[in-house]
Amino acid sequence: MATFVVFLNETIMSVALPSLMADLNISASAAQWLTSAFLLTMAVVIPTTGFIMQRLTTRAVFIVAMTSFCLGTLICAASPTFGFLLVGRIVQAVGTAIMMPLMMTTVMTVVPPESRGRTMGNISIVISVAPALGPTISGVILEVLSWRWMFWLVLPVGLAALTLGYKLMRNIGETRKAPLDLLSVVLSAIGFGGLVYGLSSIGEGAAHGGGSALPLWLSPAIGAIALVLFVLRQLRLQRENRALLDLRTLRHPAYAVALIVLAFSMLGLFGAVILLPILMQNVQGLTTLQSGLMLLPGGLVMAAMAPIVGRIYDRRGARVLVLPGSMLTTVALFTMSASGSSIALLLVAHLALSVGLALLFTPLFSSGLGALPKQLYSHGSALVSALQQVAGAAGIAVLISVMTLRSAALATGGADVADAILGGIQTAFTLAGALSILAIVGAFFVQGKSPGENH
Repeated sequence: MATFVVFLNETIMSVALPSLMADLNISASAAQWLTSAFLLTMAVVIPTTGFIMQRLTTRAVFIVAMTSFCLGTLICAASPTFGFLLVGRIVQAVGTAIMMPLMMTTVMTVVPPESRGRTMGNISIVISVAPALGPTISGVILEVLSWRWMFWLVLPVGLAALTLGYKLMRNIGETRKAPLDLLSVVLSAIGFGGLVYGLSSIGEGAAHGGGSALPLWLSPAIGAIALVLFVLRQLRLQRENRALLDLRTLRHPAYAVALIVLAFSMLGLFGAVILLPILMQNVQGLTTLQSGLMLLPGGLVMAAMAPIVGRIYDRRGARVLVLPGSMLTTVALFTMSASGSSIALLLVAHLALSVGLALLFTPLFSSGLGALPKQLYSHGSALVSALQQVAGAAGIAVLISVMTLRSAALATGGADVADAILGGIQTAFTLAGALSILAIVGAFFVQGKSPGENH
């Protein structure tokens, strides 16, 4: 329940972006950092969760996570400027990053193997449905209240979860003095942050005709170099079992393929979450409530399908789900790029995207981790969780950059504001669809057997 709440918060800002852009006088490229910074913080913190959960008790980890989330929510609600709001989102993200691996570790410890398939289906609701419902809930709130109430209303729920956890949470497993390589943490932060910040800056700088004090390629170049150093550092440390992320997980082809397909799937999810509200409100003229309600059926479909997908996976394995899921996701993204001003077509496309993603998440997560030996499970889980957030952040940065560039070009050519924005969004969705084709290719290599059959 606590993890659902914090993941719901992950995308609650998306419908509010147009209101925030007007209220705080910021651009779309700046506003998307309220989501991208959240995702990037999670990507930096998640690799350290193995260390945290080994050094602290289960109950202590839960209290730390929910306290951070509640503190960040309070900062967001009371923030006077965009800077304070961004800081609040980052503090929220620290708590959110800890909750997901904590839930996975708890499930693997207390749930017997024969029940894990159904439980994984429930977990997929948290992973996919909670972020999908965020825009709907924020749309309802924004119809009658200001954007700050998205946080004021979430805060008591978070405090209630913290209070219940403090009273009822019991410890599982044992603590030990696990090592933490600070250099690896620094390199991962610079690497992931530099790449995504660089992608966003390139789009915004090009849209405004350049003018940056530093070359636009500098940030992504620094990020790429830091990631190379991070990988080399992990390869060295894993010989002594001290790696922050043990990359021997990637030697297992089934895991590596699932990781790649999952990355492209997250790009489609977060691309839709960030672009659709802008299309609905700035082009189609819908209110925040209407645009939020437009996204509700997709979230409900994903929730309804999760247990069904879990049962099919237990019986038939991953490939029978992942292949049609990746195809449907790709078709849905291309349909969104051609939807224009048709609200009905956009609704159908979003429903199709939701079905496609529902077919992808549970089997990819389960089959990928199921292909690993037990001693690499914690590292595999951390890498999957980190990649989810990095792929989402990078996808948002790239798609917003493409939208901004294309819209600026159309406006320069004489198009009115609405048509320019529509053209930019259509181009961004076309790119998302093209990238999703790679997920179809990867789906053919996803293992077909269930984890129980592999071991």
